[in-house]
Amino acid sequence: MPSIWTETTELPHFPPLKGNFHTDVLIIGGGIAGLLCAYQLQQAGINYILVEANTICSGITKNTTAKITAQHGLIYHKLIKKYGIEKARLYLDANQEALDGFDTLCKTIDCNYVHQDSFVYSINDRKKLDSELDALEKIRFSATYSQFLPLPFPTAGAVKFPRQAQFHPLKFLAAVAKNLHIYERTPIRELAKRTAKTDTGTITAENIIVTTHFPMLNKHGSYFLKLFQHRSYCMALENISPIEGMYVDESQKGLSFRTQGDLLILGGGSHRTGKKGGNWSELEDFIQRNYPQAKVRCQWATQDCMTLDGIPYIGQYSSRTPNLYVATGFNKWGMTSAMVAAQMLTGLIQGKDTPYEDVFSPSRSILHPQLAINGFEAVTNLLSFTKKRCPHMGCALRWNPQEHSWDCPCHGSRFQENGKLIDGPSTGNLKN
Repeated sequence: MPSIWTETTELPHFPPLKGNFHTDVLIIGGGIAGLLCAYQLQQAGINYILVEANTICSGITKNTTAKITAQHGLIYHKLIKKYGIEKARLYLDANQEALDGFDTLCKTIDCNYVHQDSFVYSINDRKKLDSELDALEKIRFSATYSQFLPLPFPTAGAVKFPRQAQFHPLKFLAAVAKNLHIYERTPIRELAKRTAKTDTGTITAENIIVTTHFPMLNKHGSYFLKLFQHRSYCMALENISPIEGMYVDESQKGLSFRTQGDLLILGGGSHRTGKKGGNWSELEDFIQRNYPQAKVRCQWATQDCMTLDGIPYIGQYSSRTPNLYVATGFNKWGMTSAMVAAQMLTGLIQGKDTPYEDVFSPSRSILHPQLAINGFEAVTNLLSFTKKRCPHMGCALRWNPQEHSWDCPCHGSRFQENGKLIDGPSTGNLKN
């Protein structure tokens, strides 16, 4: 089930790494975060190597909805409540700078980059919208309320962020990747201090950045407690009049809309990986009711790492691992989050101060309600009896009848029916 991006792009390919190498920075993972880190390091004149276990953009990056925006749901009133006005402003500033970074890069790349206003709507709760607008006023961002939306159902309105953007992510990354130092089909089998072992050699590095979607090391950082994965579904529809703007429901169970050329990209049906959810059937029902004339051009699913507090983990992997960095937990907003990570980590490796380090610190407090939910899911599935167990940490796998896969409710690993790995954090196939 290829996405519309995969169907319309040919990515460059790179050889596997063979032999022993030394570099200033090793980047592990060839999605958008890893590629942007490599690009920023190269622009800064820093020696680096990027390795990808499969091929670049073969994981989650190819399945994004590709909205480039600092509007990550109705998040800013929550950030003010948890962390205060200053940190909420810094979070917004970091993502606006990321948007500026895309603006600059995409001036010379043919990737269907266009500015669009972004809208977060609510079906029936105007108070949530007003709370968000109040929060944005406190951090001095000029968002506005929009009452009438070009959506096929009534709403309570939306919070509007002006002049955000959308693009074709794989066209963009195909251009970015061309001249980078990349090795594909080079899985890291062992990581100890500053040495990474592959099937055909070793890499020693002064600094290591892990951008593998879900971090690959369990013994540092407690990411198995701090993250869970969420699955959602997309369809690209023909025979629908284009709509201006990008739209997403404030509810995690809601729908998202954006136009790509003459197609409407509809997203929704989301659920915690390994749990039951709306899947594509929810989108099909919606289309039948609201867009009966539509034809499905293609459909795909994606998976997102979710943090405890809605802020990504970007920075030092843990307080005990100097020179080891991570970028993960993008909470469904991977485009700006990946650029924030690339800009931040390049600065940190250069020894530069960044005002955003504390905001995104992976070592910040884990005392949030989601921690108890993650712990409950882990214990429940560890104690469940089933023959199919995830190699990552031994949780019971659940059969996903819509996608014909074995999915892990604890941390989101997924496997084909024959046991072949689809998505991490597991690094190996199921054992017979």
